[in-house]
Amino acid sequence: MNNDWTLIIRAQRHWFDLRLDELWQYRDLVMLFVWRDFVSVYKQTILGPLWYLVQPILTTLTFTVIFGNIARLPTDGSPQFLFYMSGTVIWSYFADCLTKTSNTFVNNTNLFGKVYFPRLAVPVSILISNLVAFAIQLGLFIAFMIYFGVAGAAVHPTLWIALTPILVLTMAGLGLGFGIIVSSLTTRYRDLRFLVTFGVQLLMYATPVIYPVSAIPDQFRWLILANPMTPIVESFRFAFLGAGAFDAGALLYSFGFMLVVLLFGVLLFNQVERTFMDTV
Repeated sequence: MNNDWTLIIRAQRHWFDLRLDELWQYRDLVMLFVWRDFVSVYKQTILGPLWYLVQPILTTLTFTVIFGNIARLPTDGSPQFLFYMSGTVIWSYFADCLTKTSNTFVNNTNLFGKVYFPRLAVPVSILISNLVAFAIQLGLFIAFMIYFGVAGAAVHPTLWIALTPILVLTMAGLGLGFGIIVSSLTTRYRDLRFLVTFGVQLLMYATPVIYPVSAIPDQFRWLILANPMTPIVESFRFAFLGAGAFDAGALLYSFGFMLVVLLFGVLLFNQVERTFMDTV
């Protein structure tokens, strides 16, 4: 009898028994989840993947009319359409990562109860599939940016565009960290998932998506700057449009905040996954 096992499943014994190396071992499964997430979103729809382009355009047009033309909010000298599209593209990636990962345990109960694989594979696959959508929308934004630049609009890209991967990594970490924290808590408190969508919408207004930080009164500006998404949005606009200001210290704060939230989220997720089948 052959007793050479290729995989041994053991119970997790302590908080830091994370076994993150299993994510690499199950990378093929992660990519299958990515394909599932990417294809299933607009399956049996009229426009299909074109919704990845239609959504940011419609949202940007709405923001331009309401906040740009009616409310007349400032845009730091940038074309209104590009200003609002930049905020929309950035915020959509973070919001999608948070809301979708927050339902990890609830939406995959049947799957988790039947077969073993590292549970973090599901939220990680969500980050990657959302990254594909973000790349498509970023390409759309760059196309509009080139068009406005050729037309003579005030568009001044800077060398800080090279920081884009760091901005995306920070957003992904924040979305994953907050999302799996909520997902872990919803195994006991189901009503939390109903607050996520509402909370994300409120958080958008506490982030300079539809307004620049320069438009906030000094006595309230610290509240907006305390939001870890604020330096990311501002840095993105400064890099691609030359609008606003770049603050390396604020960006380091966002990155550090992300590391803390992500570590806490992974530790909590790791503990909850051992017993969640008894409570879901």
